Amino acid sequence: MDALRRALGWLSLLYALIFLSFGLQHAGIAFGPVREPVIVPAAIMETLCAGAMFAGAYGVLARRAWAWDGLIYSHAAALGGVLMGILALALGAGPSSALLSWYHSVIAVLLAAGLAGSFYASRVRGATAPGSAGSGGTAPASADGGAWAPGFGDSEATTPGSADSRRPRRRGPR
Repeated sequence: MDALRRALGWLSLLYALIFLSFGLQHAGIAFGPVREPVIVPAAIMETLCAGAMFAGAYGVLARRAWAWDGLIYSHAAALGGVLMGILALALGAGPSSALLSWYHSVIAVLLAAGLAGSFYASRVRGATAPGSAGSGGTAPASADGGAWAPGFGDSEATTPGSADSRRPRRRGPR
């Protein structure tokens, strides 16, 4: 999971920079020969998507407790923004270019894959958390000596309706 976490974190950071660069282009700032039409709503949306992706990347790379949820929310928010951009261009709401069409389609696929990876990782972590059914009672060891595994964005996974799901799990000596 640690390799997937790092990969998704660095990819989120890359996506944030890509969103930021296209947001600046839609605000009228050209990068060399690459110019995009000025579309203010697109600049706003891409800046918001960049902020969401930066937040998700920060949570994962800084190992915050909310990191897996942050990745899911940031990928979902950015994917929603990209789909709104695709819909706006399809309805003729603004000028389009070949680069813009290519960008929207590629980033949508990448964000959907990142969202799927985030869901997969959060689901697998929940199934292997201490005390869950099928985990054998222990969490998988991580590459950093186990400091990453406990409490990373997931509550203790239990079977709904079981005795463990109704009372908080105690940690440490009694």
